[in-house]
Amino acid sequence: MESRKVQQTGGSTYIISLPKKWAEKVRIKSGSQVFLQQHPDGTLVIDPVSESSPVQKKERDITGKMGEVLTRDIIAAYLAGFDIIELKSKRILAEQKNVIRDVCYKLIGPEIIEETSKSVIIQDLLNPNEVSIKKSVKRMFLISNSMHKDAIRALKTKDSDLAMDVIHRDDEVDRLFLLISKQFRAVLRGAQLPDTAETSIDEYHDFRMTASPLERIADHARKIAKVAYNMDFSITQDSMDLIENASDTSRKIVENSINALYDSNVELANQVIDQGDQMREQVTKINETLLKLDSHEAIVALGTVADSIDRIGDYGANIAEISINSAMSNALKEQD
Repeated sequence: MESRKVQQTGGSTYIISLPKKWAEKVRIKSGSQVFLQQHPDGTLVIDPVSESSPVQKKERDITGKMGEVLTRDIIAAYLAGFDIIELKSKRILAEQKNVIRDVCYKLIGPEIIEETSKSVIIQDLLNPNEVSIKKSVKRMFLISNSMHKDAIRALKTKDSDLAMDVIHRDDEVDRLFLLISKQFRAVLRGAQLPDTAETSIDEYHDFRMTASPLERIADHARKIAKVAYNMDFSITQDSMDLIENASDTSRKIVENSINALYDSNVELANQVIDQGDQMREQVTKINETLLKLDSHEAIVALGTVADSIDRIGDYGANIAEISINSAMSNALKEQD
């Protein structure tokens, strides 16, 4: 680390000299323009402004790669931040092209811009300045919360169409989760993205951590919806009442934990964690009631529902713990 002495010129302007090796490396000369960005922790980033940022391109030989292996390969390149991904082979099979199209659908930004028998070129068309991590996390919460609510309603009313709609909504949550993961990696590499002027790296970390349980919450809402979609049995009113009550408690835990995170409310976060005992008691009552049912299929299916409600509440408590850590970190910064 190099140090520079601050000097004053013109009575009101402070100046420092730039390291010569760095300036030459990034092609800064007299008259060049640089971008200055203040961070919440007091640091100042000096970013050389170029007319066009270099395009990051990745070539991958996908010969013999199929299904999940090919899917993971493309997603890894996306998360790494490549602007263009070129997939090559002596011959790209129709099955491989179907996988590539499905992956592009599951990601926000990448589109197939060129396709031949030997290569497929994917380009990320998303402008990162249009999306902030705080808005993405809030969007994940809103979708997953509505999924949970509608899945329980589909279970109660035997609405298979609503259940299928919930199942499909899980894809949108997955897309947001991968985008957030990509953004966080970019910030760690020093990229200038939305919120970086107002959001510290600690807060970026906390919101990335929050995205994980939200993604799992959506998965469990999807599980409940699958039970609703496939059910061919009736649910007693007593069992349904218990399921709805536990579901309401579970969803409230998640909602309050998100509010605690965005408001840095430690008291609310602690209340959320304490609500976990109430929810577990409600889930225990559900399971006790299910054992009295005559249908083995209903016991197993509704047991899955009860387990998912329980886990959703646990994930909400995890977010509440993140909220406490985040609030404490923010309080420390305010003291500095």
